[in-house]
Amino acid sequence: MKLPTTPSFRLDGKRALVTGAGRGIGLAAAAALAEAGAKVTLAARTESEIEAAAAAIRAAGGRAHALALDVCDSAGVKRALDVLPPFDILVNNAGTNRPGAFLEVEEADFDALLQLNVRAAFFTAQAVARRMAAEGVKGSIVNISSQAGHMATKGRPVYTLTKFAVEGMTKAMAVDLAPEGIRVNSICPTFIETEMTRPSLEDPKFKARVLSRIRLGRIGAVEDLMGAVVFLASDASALMTGTSLVVDGGWTAG
Repeated sequence: MKLPTTPSFRLDGKRALVTGAGRGIGLAAAAALAEAGAKVTLAARTESEIEAAAAAIRAAGGRAHALALDVCDSAGVKRALDVLPPFDILVNNAGTNRPGAFLEVEEADFDALLQLNVRAAFFTAQAVARRMAAEGVKGSIVNISSQAGHMATKGRPVYTLTKFAVEGMTKAMAVDLAPEGIRVNSICPTFIETEMTRPSLEDPKFKARVLSRIRLGRIGAVEDLMGAVVFLASDASALMTGTSLVVDGGWTAG
């Protein structure tokens, strides 16, 4: 009897681009991909931060370099990527949040979140996918979304709106890019302790409310997402596209 063989989670020989890679989820994604064998390009606006992150990955035995890039400048993103070989993997991670009740949302905050979380994510993915398609690369795009893309979170109306948009964008991209052999999926975390979430989580009442909804009883860590990133980037998820991995400790289960 010939047994089936488990598809590989390894990424040897693959080139990966991670946006917002200087800290938090982006840095963890870059480290995970490098550990799995990929050559990783870390992109963010703060050059010193991503240079330090890339150096840390190299010191740990991985292959990484930094690319100073403002993903909100879609023309600049296209120029930067057009002179590089095509990537096999994109982790579309750059994003932000500006919490505030619906009745208090300012237009500037609304515009800033849509600009980074939706517009920049869309056109960064487009630039990467165009290069993949032109070179015949059967790649994987992983959009970092949120549990807020599946259900509303009080006090975060604009963030919720943008993450619902990312979920819709993921499905639309998957349908359009499937003929090119390019897969598109999202990861939807619960509250992960990062520089962005830490100020909110330092409020005892807010943290208690969050923990009451996470059925596994703890705030997430960036390490909780690293396996999901490698899985969606690798051949282990070869038949997955247009869907999401919800890493939420049971929040959306009910």
